[in-house]
Amino acid sequence: MTTLRRLKPLSLHTRIGLVLTALAAILMTTLGVLWVRQTRDAIHEEVTAAARVAEQWLTVSAAELRAQPSNDNRARLLAQIVAVGRIRANALEVIDLGGSWRYQSPPSSYKAGRSAPAWFAALVEPAFAAWRIDAPGITLVLHPDPSRATLDAWDDLCAMAGWAIVLLFALFIAVRHALEHALRPLGQIMTALDRTGAGCFDTRLPAFPIPELGRLAKAFNGMADRLAQAVDHNVRLESERELGEQMHARLEAERRHIARELHDELAQGITAVRALAGAIVQRTDEKNALRGPAESIIAATNQMQDGVRTILHRLRDAPTADASGTQAALRHYLRIWQQHYPDIALTATFAENAMPIGEAVLHAMLRIVQEGLTNVARHACATRVDVTLRRSGNGKWLELVVADNGGGLPVASRTAGSGLGLAGMRERVRTLGGQFVFEPGTGGGARLGVRLPAVDPAPLEHRS
Repeated sequence: MTTLRRLKPLSLHTRIGLVLTALAAILMTTLGVLWVRQTRDAIHEEVTAAARVAEQWLTVSAAELRAQPSNDNRARLLAQIVAVGRIRANALEVIDLGGSWRYQSPPSSYKAGRSAPAWFAALVEPAFAAWRIDAPGITLVLHPDPSRATLDAWDDLCAMAGWAIVLLFALFIAVRHALEHALRPLGQIMTALDRTGAGCFDTRLPAFPIPELGRLAKAFNGMADRLAQAVDHNVRLESERELGEQMHARLEAERRHIARELHDELAQGITAVRALAGAIVQRTDEKNALRGPAESIIAATNQMQDGVRTILHRLRDAPTADASGTQAALRHYLRIWQQHYPDIALTATFAENAMPIGEAVLHAMLRIVQEGLTNVARHACATRVDVTLRRSGNGKWLELVVADNGGGLPVASRTAGSGLGLAGMRERVRTLGGQFVFEPGTGGGARLGVRLPAVDPAPLEHRS
């Protein structure tokens, strides 16, 4: 069993060669069976013809002896029989009245000492009966003997079997060589498949003369072309995604820088102006002409501080995807937004399976929510806004919907990519492999729909 397991399976060339050789061997065996039948009939005809000739001669001789019975004539007949010797394909015996042999024909000298195998003789030798011819004082017994004809047939069979073996071996070698030559392109196809599997997508096959292999090569080249196009497309998308991430990272850095500058420079300046105006108010009475402008300055600085605080909240980084999860990060921002816009009713609906998601996806989603709610506050004139977050596609996709009951889409916003805010959201969603929709709501207002992968897209490994 161990030896059989170690044996390698036969190649296709060897298998087909063995099958054709086996079919040829079966054909030759069938022809051999027919040859055995014909040989048996030929031996029967040959031996029977020789026996009849000998029987006729012996019958005539016995008749002459019966016509003139005498010891001299009987001796003369025996002398003739002895002189004739071996009769072709027959054995002759002369027996006297006492049952003793007076004569036995000698064995054949043709291929003396040899005989066909018993099993072969049983196949081709017919059954013959002995011929008995009575004469005065003696009995002539003629036994048909097909052994020499059987031996000739055996020799012919051995010669034909030898030639058949040589021809079968030559047929096997010729078929295997022809198949190996015809199927040689399969090696090229296997090499091309291995190279393509290793990342060499520029591998192509030539046109083969064999129609079947030619169609296979054409199909492989078409597959390789489509695969190369898909890889190039994925590489281009990956490059665009990396570029988008770099741009967003720079934008975030610029946002933080601007926020720091506003906080350190503008906010401090506003605070100083407010303090000076407050000092003027405290040091002047109500009838002083400076008190009114000073109070106006304090009111203006309060408004400026509120505006700067709002801008700072927009510019600062959104919460990251830490242990608080997706819902906590969104609710954190929505709570801040609701504090700034209390006149707009905000409803948030989050599915239970909405988290966890990738950090890049969460960051993009928060920025989109931020931009969408800012547009609602600025342009929609809405009294209610709904934010919905749910999973789809067996949990592989994250869907975000921001819908309001405002005045609907302005005409300029109905064209794709109009507005810097919409263009930025579209670009952000596209770099993450998602889908972006901005359309009129079913019950009025506007609807912002985003579909993002739940996990961050993995970088593509490309080998040129």
